This record gives sequence, structure tokens and C-alpha cells, in this order.
Amino acid sequence: MSATLRNDLLLRALLREPTPRRPIWLMRQAGRYLPEYRATRSRAGGFLEMCTNPEIACEITLQPVNRFPLDAAILFSDILTIPHAMNLGLEFEAGEGPNFERPVRTSADIARLPVPDPGEELKYVIDAVALVRRELRGRVPLIGFAGSPWTVATYMVEGGGSKTFGQIKRMMYEAPRDLHRLLEVLAKSTILYLNAQIAAGAQAVMVFDTWGGVLTPAQYEEFSLRYMAQVVDALTRNADGRRVPNIVFTKGGGAWLKKISGVGCDAVGVDWTTDLATARAQVDGRVALQGNLDPSALFAPPEVLRAETLRVLESYGAGAGHVFNLGHGITPDVDPERVALLVETVQAYQVPPA
Repeated sequence: MSATLRNDLLLRALLREPTPRRPIWLMRQAGRYLPEYRATRSRAGGFLEMCTNPEIACEITLQPVNRFPLDAAILFSDILTIPHAMNLGLEFEAGEGPNFERPVRTSADIARLPVPDPGEELKYVIDAVALVRRELRGRVPLIGFAGSPWTVATYMVEGGGSKTFGQIKRMMYEAPRDLHRLLEVLAKSTILYLNAQIAAGAQAVMVFDTWGGVLTPAQYEEFSLRYMAQVVDALTRNADGRRVPNIVFTKGGGAWLKKISGVGCDAVGVDWTTDLATARAQVDGRVALQGNLDPSALFAPPEVLRAETLRVLESYGAGAGHVFNLGHGITPDVDPERVALLVETVQAYQVPPA
């Protein structure tokens, strides 16, 4: 498909294979904290315009790996591309976040939802994946991603972001069968979408469950984890002659790591509220772990940031199976110099032998 992969540390670590150092990439590494991103955005117009233009999405994806010696690129896109392709009237309002003109609230609304064809309605994403993979020329692996069915459903039912999740939780209690039908459609759509990204060149994929943590433990299993398990079970496992690892990340899911690690994924993302030693004990060697520096540590003075970074590295302990990352995405007000220091600190760390 493209050039031989020269840095495969991420893929090896996600499969719990030994690596000479811990690989590092960062959630939202391509974003507003970078001046080059802000310049591209001012030239390109709105956020959705950037996501739907493969050349611009490629340019933004490459910006952080051109600036920092990161061990992976992650596609610049959004978790709401699937509902955008379902023709729900998605717009991103400046300072307000996503808004759906036609939210999904009734069984009739759900019955009308199509399963988007990635080669048609989402072709711009698949084209961006292929373009990025070509432009990377084997420097580092490319990560593709999707939102979890539950997380994507929250935006579709609420009509945008929410603090209380009142609409979707009402549906969950009053019409659970409707919600399950919606989640089934989203699971099918997500499987097609991620497998199309893999076919186009994504070398690892990640499922972002941003809002799983707002559920009770029983609800999480029924309405979030169950559907992520369906997605993971149907993912393409091999491409270009090697394994395509997958990562599942639930923000606020620290109490459920053991259950998450049982869905068949290769790696589990851990947010900053759980110590990695605790997480490692819970998953008991079944999966690799990804994380989990508090994103706010990037505001700290250099010596404090270095100390916090080392604390996270040491909390994982000896042996393979750790990918360094933040516990959630970089915030827009971070100084890129702090990111440079973070990457340098992680890459200089000597991994204790197992």
C-alpha cells in the first residue's frame, strides 16, 4: 500500500510486544494549540469544512508529527461524521460546539436513519486516510477512529452537547427498545466505517466513548460496552501483512476497566483519574494500556511537568504493553513548548526490564 513502516513502536506496544522505549502520541494532538492549525483554520473556514476536505484533513493530521517526534499520527476528523452522513443537519457553531438541526427523538426518527456507505457518504474521510498514509511515507503509523455508538447517540438525541443528558436518559428509561435500535444502527455504521478506514490505510483504530462515564454500571454494560464489543468483534484484524490493533477508551470508565478489557480489544485507554498500576492490576495482562497524564499537567512549570510525566511512566511499572498518552485531549490553551518537553521526557525514559 505504501512505504515500509520505519517506526512501529505503537503497533508493537498495543500488542504487548517489547519495545526499546515507550511510544507516545496524544489525543487531539492535531488541534487549536498549534499555531499552524489556527493558520489553516483561518484559511479554510469552519471546522466541518476542514473535516470534509481530504487535503486539509491530511495537512492538519501531519502538523503535529512534523513538529514533534511523535510515534503515531491520528486522523484529523470528528466523532460526528456518521450522523453527519445520516443527514441530520450537523453544524458546528463557533464557541458552541456541534448542533443538529434534526435531532433523533422518536421511533419514527430512528426508523428513518440510513446506515451510511463509507465509500459514498463518508468518502471524504476514507480519501483523507489514504492521502495521509501516502504522505506519511512510513514515518509512523496512522490511527483511525470513531465515536462509540453510545457517545454518538448522545449528540444525536440531545441535538448537540449536553450537561445533563436529559433527553437520551429519558429515552433510556421510557423507551429502551428505541434506544437499542438506535445503538444497533450506529454499531453497524461504525463497523463499516472503521473497516473502511483500515482498508484505506489506518494501521490501528480507536473507539472513543467520551460519555460512557455518565452511566450507572448496569447502564454502561447494557447501552455502551455491549455495542463497543459488537464493533470490536467485527473489526478487520489484519492488513498489509500485520495485525491492526484496536483501542477502546471510556472517559470516566476507571471502575469498569476489567470489563472493558474483556470485550476482545487489544488495548484500553485510561483517563487521568485512575492510577496505571491500579489499571494494570484490573486488566491482569489481557490488554495493553494507553494513558494517562492529566491534560492539565501541560500547564505546569517544566520541572513539574517532567516529574508528573515520570510518575505516570513509573506507575505502569516494568515490561511491555504501555503507550504513553494524556488521560484526555490537549486543551487549546497549551503552549506547544510544553508538548515538546513531554515528548522528550517520555522518549528519554528507560523502561525497566520485565
